[in-house]
Amino acid sequence: MADALPSIDFGFDDLRDRMARFTEKFDSFIAKGRKQVLAERNHFRVNVAELQEEQRVKQKNIELLAHKSSDHAQSMEKEAVETAEMHAAIASITQQRDTCALHRDRIMTEIAAVRKQIAQRLAAQQQHATAFDAQAHFNNPELDFWQSYLAMRIDGTGVLDRLKFVFTHVDEKNWGREAWFELDTEKRDYRVVCVKPKLDPDQIRTFVQRLNETRDLGIFFKGMRGLFTAALK
Repeated sequence: MADALPSIDFGFDDLRDRMARFTEKFDSFIAKGRKQVLAERNHFRVNVAELQEEQRVKQKNIELLAHKSSDHAQSMEKEAVETAEMHAAIASITQQRDTCALHRDRIMTEIAAVRKQIAQRLAAQQQHATAFDAQAHFNNPELDFWQSYLAMRIDGTGVLDRLKFVFTHVDEKNWGREAWFELDTEKRDYRVVCVKPKLDPDQIRTFVQRLNETRDLGIFFKGMRGLFTAALK
């Protein structure tokens, strides 16, 4: 009876082979998928790292540009200050130059005026010297006499047109003591400018006025000696 049953083939072996090939293909697909995902992930990480590095470089460049911009602004501000100072210095120098020019012109005017005064004084002194030389021709013998008679000598003062007349034997207690006065002969009217010892100005003025009126030196010297003698008693 068993031999009478039909032989049934369900194809399990073929199905098993097909399942095995499917499993192998599926495993291969999964493995390839994993590799692709891993590769894409690695590529993404590389891209992210590159982007981060690029961003870092750009940030550094931005900071560098900001620093350069700040330095440039400071340089421009410094140049502006220096330019202002330079203009101020130029204005000050210009003002000083103008002031110096005005001062120079004023000095030149004053120099011209002084030169004119000097020329006038030289001319007057020359005229006075000519007259004085003519008078001295007659006065020299008289001066010699009064110098001996009045114990007087004539010294220079180091000043043009000024003579010093020194008397001795005017102090009874000290014959060597000196008394003197300086006579300014720059102008026609003489002046007594210094006296030692001190004398009465009014009395001196009287003798000088008489001298200018008469040109009599003898009377003038005798009068001045009398004033010294009286003052030292």
